[in-house]
Amino acid sequence: MSLSHKLSCRVDGIRAEFREAREHQRYYRENRQRLRAEYRAAQCAGEVPTRAGLGSGFGLLPWLLLGMGAFSNLFQGETPNPWVGGLGLLTFNSLYIYVAFRAFREETRNALSTRVALVLLGLVTCGLAMGYGGNWLLFFPLFGLATGAVVRLPHLRWVGAVVTVVAGAASVLRDGWGGLDTAYATWISTMVTAAIMSLSEAVRQLREAREELARRAVEEERLRFSRDLHDLLGHTLSVIVVKSEAARRLAPRDLDAALLQVRDIESVGRQALTEIREAVTGYREGSLGTDLDGAVSALRAAGIVPVVQRSGPPLTARTEVLLGWVVREAVTNVVRHSGAQRCEISVRGSAERVRLRVRDDGRGTTAEPPLPWNDAPADPASAQSTPLIGGTGLKGLTERLAAAGGCLETGPGPRGGFTVC
Repeated sequence: MSLSHKLSCRVDGIRAEFREAREHQRYYRENRQRLRAEYRAAQCAGEVPTRAGLGSGFGLLPWLLLGMGAFSNLFQGETPNPWVGGLGLLTFNSLYIYVAFRAFREETRNALSTRVALVLLGLVTCGLAMGYGGNWLLFFPLFGLATGAVVRLPHLRWVGAVVTVVAGAASVLRDGWGGLDTAYATWISTMVTAAIMSLSEAVRQLREAREELARRAVEEERLRFSRDLHDLLGHTLSVIVVKSEAARRLAPRDLDAALLQVRDIESVGRQALTEIREAVTGYREGSLGTDLDGAVSALRAAGIVPVVQRSGPPLTARTEVLLGWVVREAVTNVVRHSGAQRCEISVRGSAERVRLRVRDDGRGTTAEPPLPWNDAPADPASAQSTPLIGGTGLKGLTERLAAAGGCLETGPGPRGGFTVC
């Protein structure tokens, strides 16, 4: 088997691996979008559970034991009109339980039915306290507890004051000045319950905020990895394909030149492996000079004349990383979609601002809809019929530069072709 045939087989293998890698990338993107859509649908449907601060209304039920004295009086025959007292006791307990279980969700707590039930609870409490006195006055602290569970600031102050005054007036009328203890207990139960419920809600909201921040951090990390993987593979695989095609063309007539392209493919592949490992761990640090050298090599392999101009003071490491991403994506698009003969890359900067421009003399934009990188044809030759405009790569660059206070402009050049700056 001749060396040229071996090179041709190797090129075909690389192109097959290229298609497989692109399919894996498409599958990853579609799967991520599906999972995100399912999670948002679950949120909208209310299927994502939220934990209440105190759990539920069961935490307020033990306080009903304060009414055991009235219950005992009722069964011992110490209460006149026991049927009226029993009906009042049943009504009070029913309204209290209803209010208690609706006090732990903001939607039900602020509902009109809950407020009406609270008002009825207050009327029943006043009726029982004024009608029987004694142990029945202890329903006022229970009513204050239900009030504190439902009412929040700024209405809590005046509502609590009204409940306390009513409890004090009814207690003084029935039991003399000793009834002021009941008024004080009512005020304490109202305010303490409201404070505990508010604190519990604040803790729940903080927990939900922390969980939301954690989810956003995971999504941002996934987005960073997806964006880095796209930019790395998009550029590297394009270079490998271009150099593989160049090696196949050169093999029949210039074996040494073909072997040089193969060595470049090996070098690019090793560099890609290193960059992908760094991207996975989040510690990739690029160099604009290295990316410019890689861009020049890729352009020459594609038969495009590169022209690089660089001026200005040294750039910071972060700026070099950002501009390196722009060079990678722009040159990848030039190689794969422009059909250009010449590509100019200029970097001009000052102490405050730097500007990178990548301009080619290719076919520029067309009336056809753009194809994102993940939906490009498998054959790189056929992919050159449509330029990449606004695809995943350029969108990722726009997000990167916007986060750093920069901007990305793309469009037809003044003398034809396409410009990225």
